Amino acid sequence: MPTRRMALVDAFTTDPLSGNAAGVIPDAEGLSDHQQQAIARELSVSETAFLSSSAEADRQLRYFTPTQEISLCGHATIAAHALLHEEGVIEAGSHSLQTDSGVLEVEIDDDGTVWMQQESSTVTECDIDYDRLADALGTDPATLQDVGADIPVARASTGLPVLIVPINFLESLGGLQPDLAAIERLSEAHDVAGIYVFTFDTLSTDATAHGRFFAPAVGVDEDPVTGTASGACAAYLDSVGSAAFDELDDELRFEQGQFLDRGGLVRVRLERAGSDGFVWVGGRAVTTVDGTLTVPEDDVDEIIEA
Repeated sequence: MPTRRMALVDAFTTDPLSGNAAGVIPDAEGLSDHQQQAIARELSVSETAFLSSSAEADRQLRYFTPTQEISLCGHATIAAHALLHEEGVIEAGSHSLQTDSGVLEVEIDDDGTVWMQQESSTVTECDIDYDRLADALGTDPATLQDVGADIPVARASTGLPVLIVPINFLESLGGLQPDLAAIERLSEAHDVAGIYVFTFDTLSTDATAHGRFFAPAVGVDEDPVTGTASGACAAYLDSVGSAAFDELDDELRFEQGQFLDRGGLVRVRLERAGSDGFVWVGGRAVTTVDGTLTVPEDDVDEIIEA
């Protein structure tokens, strides 16, 4: 059977076995959808990135969770480009990337920090049932309504739509007992990949917010550190405003993963240009596993359904 090189790369950290692990297949040329999904299921991390050539950009990335393909993934993009840069395949500077969300720009700093341009942001306030939301998250409605009086729950996207939910304190965030089936139903009702819950109560004094992201609707119960959701939260804060900020800094910092013992930091740049602007998500990454996997034959007829 054919083999392909694979790597596990921890994104949004420089410490191995922390941050968010992404699978990276540096050469995915010729792999079918079925084979890529099988590989992602076998690696069993939240997302696996598959690199191939592109006629529209410097390279193409496709992203698979263990259960399905998604259009965009921040941490897997950071991981893939960090691996290529570490090995000298690509240099620091600007690169273009074809994704199912469109062609995006990627910038790599000399120190290896990878910045990924997000799509133009959309933010829409939601008329939410706080009792239902609190039941789904496993918390007291007051922990959400306290903050919701100042800043609302909203559907936000910079390439991957998420439901942005503010919560009052770090203790409340850490104490969530999510009902994953209920979160999946809420996600489907609002047409989002998952629910990103955040608080301004942080561990680090220079962090903007601390978040957790639950995405069972796309096969990820809880994602350790999420680039696209952090980018969406930055766009949300820039759009709705907050009593916590007189004016947002051009760079925001989002803590995530500490409640899963995989702490990481997502840096987000707000690039404003008139009425339009872009969000850039950035971070470092470290390779923790580098090896070879055997690719299954592309025979979907052998799949047996229960």
